[in-house]
Amino acid sequence: MCAPRRVSVLELGDYWRVLRRAWRTIVVAAILGVLISGAVSMAIKPTYEARTQLFVAIQSSGSVQDLQSGNSFSQARVQSYIETVDTPAVLQPVIDNLGLDVSPFELAETVEARADLNTVLITITAEGGSPADAADVAQATADSLVRTVDDLERPLDGGESPVRLSVITPAIAPATPVAPDVPFNLVLGLVAGLTLGVAIALLRETLDTRVRSERDLRRVSDTPMLGGIVFDADAQRKPLLTQAPHQSPRAESFRQIRTNLQFAHVSHKSKAILVTSSLPGEGKTTTATNLAIAIAQGGQSVVLVDADLRRPRMDGYLGLERNAGLTTALIGRADVEDLLQPWGDDELYILTAGQIPPNPSELLGSDAMKHLITGLEQKFDAVIIDAPPLLPVTDAAVLAQQVGGVVLVIGSSKIRLPNLQQSLANLKMVNADLLGVIINFLPSKGPGAYTYGYYSYQSEAPSVVGGPRPVARRSTRDRPSDIDERVVPRAVAE
Repeated sequence: MCAPRRVSVLELGDYWRVLRRAWRTIVVAAILGVLISGAVSMAIKPTYEARTQLFVAIQSSGSVQDLQSGNSFSQARVQSYIETVDTPAVLQPVIDNLGLDVSPFELAETVEARADLNTVLITITAEGGSPADAADVAQATADSLVRTVDDLERPLDGGESPVRLSVITPAIAPATPVAPDVPFNLVLGLVAGLTLGVAIALLRETLDTRVRSERDLRRVSDTPMLGGIVFDADAQRKPLLTQAPHQSPRAESFRQIRTNLQFAHVSHKSKAILVTSSLPGEGKTTTATNLAIAIAQGGQSVVLVDADLRRPRMDGYLGLERNAGLTTALIGRADVEDLLQPWGDDELYILTAGQIPPNPSELLGSDAMKHLITGLEQKFDAVIIDAPPLLPVTDAAVLAQQVGGVVLVIGSSKIRLPNLQQSLANLKMVNADLLGVIINFLPSKGPGAYTYGYYSYQSEAPSVVGGPRPVARRSTRDRPSDIDERVVPRAVAE
């Protein structure tokens, strides 16, 4: 048996599968992102922005050289004028003229002045709660700057200021607000929602330790996979293989498992195979029952033993008497041959659990149980034993030492990786020969779905088929070492 491996994080090839599996979460997150951004945009009070532009000139009528010097002087002074815009000297007159209930420092937060490089143009931008407010503040600020600069630049001895500011672009009321930017916010909300959805999907996948498919099994173990059984909604009402159509996915999966099990068990002298699971509810009893039916349909004589002496259910599935069975034989009240109940049209016999004893582990680990298994192996081609789950009780671990091999049934999405690791460790501790695992309840659609194709062998040449066709018959006298050539399924894990 292969040793359990350490659980690894997501690999690069898993990301697309994770996103496909969580596409609903991602879509919902994206829609919520758009709705929230839209609601926030509607709740935000609109902000309008108005602009005005001033020209800085030197009042000189000298030569061209004097004009060039004056232009350089103007450009040098522009930056000082820009810094002056945010001062109380400029903004207090604006507050007084417009009757605003704010301080100059608060008004400075809504007013901005800038100048393009190597120009003498000053652009003043003002924000307001309405188009008219924004235009009024921008225009009033420009007018106040013109008066302030004229006062600051005027010579002390009187006369005109050498610098003159002129409004060349009056402020006008804007038609649309600058904030909130609804289209941008919607796109931002969409991107944020998609990012959040992907993050949630990846985080959930990283933290989720449930075993869903063979890919998850490989994160902890290299144990061979004998096959997968697709979830069938009708299985609860019709659990038996004989109740399913001959070419149904469930029937094909059990024929695949039967064939793979022959290869896995070919080197063993013991004919006894123990079927167990980690926890209740993973479908081990129906798997053991249907596996026995499939082997019997292949022409072998099979005995199916219900060794789950705590919660026996096989008699209920098959409609048999349970009062006399395995426990009856183990305590010596009857011979095992008298307790076997034939079932179906093939050579299939059932040994039910019998009365539930107070000491199941002791009975299953007794010499009587060992002799019973040996005797059944001498009379039948295959002995299938349904055992209790590994983790709740020790019965399966005790029985594993007395059989030729163990098959572990894993319920897809029913067990977590730590539980599976513990089950593998329990089997390793008792030196059990784990032949492989069977994954039950696999999805048939969506990411990670398990689909089936198979080859049907006829008298001339093999061909891929999509429905029932005549197949070559083989004698019912064939033994387990013979390879079933009627149908060799091929499973593909997507």
